[in-house]
Amino acid sequence: MQTGRIKIGTRGSPLALAQAHETRDRLCQVHDLDPALIDIIVISTTGDQIQNRSLAEIGGKGLFTKEIEEQLHDGSIDMAVHSMKDMPAELPDGLEICCLLEREDPRDAFMSPVAKSIADLPEGAVVGSSSVRRAAQLLNIRPDLQIVQFRGNVQTRLRKLEDGVAAATFLACAGLNRLGMTHLITSAIAPEIMLPAVAQGAIGIEIASGNERSRALLEPLNHRHTSICIEAERAFLTELDGSCRTPLAGHATLAGNVVSFNAMALTLDGQKVFRASRSGQAGEAGRMGLDAAKEIRALAGADLVS
Repeated sequence: MQTGRIKIGTRGSPLALAQAHETRDRLCQVHDLDPALIDIIVISTTGDQIQNRSLAEIGGKGLFTKEIEEQLHDGSIDMAVHSMKDMPAELPDGLEICCLLEREDPRDAFMSPVAKSIADLPEGAVVGSSSVRRAAQLLNIRPDLQIVQFRGNVQTRLRKLEDGVAAATFLACAGLNRLGMTHLITSAIAPEIMLPAVAQGAIGIEIASGNERSRALLEPLNHRHTSICIEAERAFLTELDGSCRTPLAGHATLAGNVVSFNAMALTLDGQKVFRASRSGQAGEAGRMGLDAAKEIRALAGADLVS
């Protein structure tokens, strides 16, 4: 495929850059392109700039995408590479996720120099996490534990752990795998113990809806299996107006043409948990996510954080 220069927008963290380079490499492989034709444009976002406050305080997930999406809108970049779990439930008008790369391990990674698992943590131990989902699920399992805010990229969080700020923290297995840091994982947490964030482990590529050139370039990279699972999970998130203030979890798997979807919402203190599950054909993935969300809304009522 003959093409001019391609500009890929991304955040500047090591993980974000690894994901952008993976996208570039796949484009080059599929279309037999010279890597020199593809520019990776680092864009600083508000979410990256403010590290000392929780996302809920400063405005939510959209702070990791706003500046990048502005450059998509004005044509400064051709596509943007995102961790899908960081994407708000609703995208701005005129933008869309047109491609999902094959999903990495969706599980949470338990990281600790003093314990092999959540159950092994000492009574009253301090655990660092900026995720309300992880914090709520952790408190549901171990209400004795103390949660402190842990913002920053993978390297920053690991440094805080080394410095003794906390006895343990959580990261996504997917990110550590992509960074070649799998060996640092103390243990991967089974979804039955800690259900992952919606779309955890998936890389999404966003374009302006009218950019047919980018759409054509990305079409061969789209992974059908991942797309079906993420459709169920994102439908669930959208129906519940999911933000970083709401402890929500959702994970879909696909076997043959059958989707299995498990979802939950929790109160912030982890004391109340509301669960729903669905199973059906791949073509019904979005409807299943929506249906599960409506069930959880009915179960939770006023307990659902908004």
